[in-house]
Amino acid sequence: MYILECNDGTYYTGSTKYLKRRVEEHQNGIGAKHTKSRLPIKLIYFEEFNRIDYAFNREKQVQRWSRKKKEALIAGQFKKLKDLAECKNESDFKNHK
Repeated sequence: MYILECNDGTYYTGSTKYLKRRVEEHQNGIGAKHTKSRLPIKLIYFEEFNRIDYAFNREKQVQRWSRKKKEALIAGQFKKLKDLAECKNESDFKNHK
């Protein structure tokens, strides 16, 4: 599972068996539609898994995360991840008394 930073500051999260080749594909404009129009890209984070389905599941999990939560992951601030995952809305059940 990997995260790319595009030239407009957006993040792209993907998964692959062959990271180096996939990053080169993105850089050459034959990756995803999102990265194709936002070149150049930069690999800023990756995780390795023994099975591609584990990497794909992790990709889908991270894709749902907020930008702040992705940035905590990228920075290695793992303690922040739980706090960033908690709902802070006034309507959240934890805020009712």
